[in-house]
Amino acid sequence: MMDYIKNYITICASQPTPLILLGLILASLLIFLLVRLLALRVIHAFIRKSSNAWDDIIVDTGLLKTLSWLVPLVVFNAGVLYLFPKQGWTAAVRHFTFAAIILVGTTAASRFLDTVEKMYSNFAVSKRRPIRGYVQAVKIIMFVFAAIFVTAHILGKSPWGMMSVLGGLTAVIMLVFKDTILGFVAGIQLSAYDMVRIGDWIEVPEYHADGDVLDVNVNTIKVQNWDKTITTIPTYALVSGSFKNWRGMSESEGRRIKRSVFIDMQTIRFCDDKMLEQFRNMDILRDYINKREEEIESANRKADINLNAVINGRHQTNIGVFRAYLVSYLRHHRQIHDGMTFLVRQLQPTPKGLPIEIYVFSTDKTWVNYENIQSDIFDHILASIPEFGLRVFQDPSGTDICSLGTLTTKIDQT
Repeated sequence: MMDYIKNYITICASQPTPLILLGLILASLLIFLLVRLLALRVIHAFIRKSSNAWDDIIVDTGLLKTLSWLVPLVVFNAGVLYLFPKQGWTAAVRHFTFAAIILVGTTAASRFLDTVEKMYSNFAVSKRRPIRGYVQAVKIIMFVFAAIFVTAHILGKSPWGMMSVLGGLTAVIMLVFKDTILGFVAGIQLSAYDMVRIGDWIEVPEYHADGDVLDVNVNTIKVQNWDKTITTIPTYALVSGSFKNWRGMSESEGRRIKRSVFIDMQTIRFCDDKMLEQFRNMDILRDYINKREEEIESANRKADINLNAVINGRHQTNIGVFRAYLVSYLRHHRQIHDGMTFLVRQLQPTPKGLPIEIYVFSTDKTWVNYENIQSDIFDHILASIPEFGLRVFQDPSGTDICSLGTLTTKIDQT
C-alpha cells in the first residue's frame, strides 16, 4: 500500500503544478462529501436508533458536522506538503490551511462544550449550579487565542509576540470586555454563594423584573415576568445591587399571609352580659368565653374589686374576643400551617384606626391557590367584624358625603 502511494505521488509530481493542485482540491472535496454524506449519515442513523440521550445531544449540537471539516483540511494540508515541498507559494497556502484548521478545531471545541453543557443540564444539580457562564467564558478565551494564532500564522509572526503586544493593551481590552469580565466574576459569585438558580422567582425592582429565571450566562440573566414579558438583567447588577429571591418560600412548608384590617376605635368597648351570651352561641368561642369569665371573676373576687363601675377590675372587651375568635378560626382552618409562625396581633394605632394583623402561613404555595385562600379568609373576617360590635374603618366615600348632605337638609327642614 505504501509503495502504491509513493508511486502515485511520484507520478503526480511529474505533472504540471496547476493540474496537481486541482486534483488535490477535488480529492479533498471528494473526501469531504464522503465523510458528510456517507459516514455522518450512517453515524446519525445509528445514534437516532440508540436508547441513549447523550448521543442525540452530540448530533443536535452539530459537533460531528464541524469535525467533518477537519478531514479534508488535514488531507489538503498534508497533500500540499508532500506534493509541493519546494514551491514558493507552499508556505503561504499551508499558513492559510493551518489557520482554517485552527478555526474549525476551535469551533469543534466550542460545540463540544455546548454538548457537555446540555448533558449537564439534564441533571438536577444543574438547577443549583449552572455552568453556562463558565462555558461561555472558556469559549471566549478559546476564540481569542484562536484569533491570535490564526493572525500570527497568516502574517508569519510568533503568536507569543502578539500576546505580549496585547498585554500592553490591557487597558483597552479591559474597556472593550468590561461587561464580559464583570459578568464572569459576578457569575462565579452567584454560583459560589448559590444566589440565583434557573427556575428561581426573583424580584429586581430597578429593572422592573418580577418572575422566573430562564437563563444565567456571562453577560445577562433572563427573567420571564408574570405578564410573560422577558427582562434581561446584567449579571453583575445582581451582585452590585440588591434583589429578592423567593426560593426560600418555595422550598419552605408554607407561604406567608401578612395582612391587616383596621378597626374603628370608637366601636371598642367592654362586653356586657348580653354580648357575652351572644358570643357563647358561637361554637368556637363558647369554651373560651366560659373559661375566660371564670378567670376574670376569680381574679376580681380575690382582689375584692368594686364592680359597680365597669372600669374597675378585669373585663372582657369585644376587640379581645374578636382576636380570640380569629385565633380559633385560623387554628381550625385546614389550609393554615400549624407548625410555622402563627400570630394575630394588634399594631400601633393610626389615624386610620387600630390595625389587627394576621401573620400566618398557608400550606398551599401555588400563587393562584394562595391568593384564593387569603381572599376567602379575609372575606370571612370582614363579614364577621359587625358580629362583635365592631366596625371597619375606611375613609369617607362620595356616598357618605352625599348622605351627610341629605341628613343636613332634613334637619334644616325640620
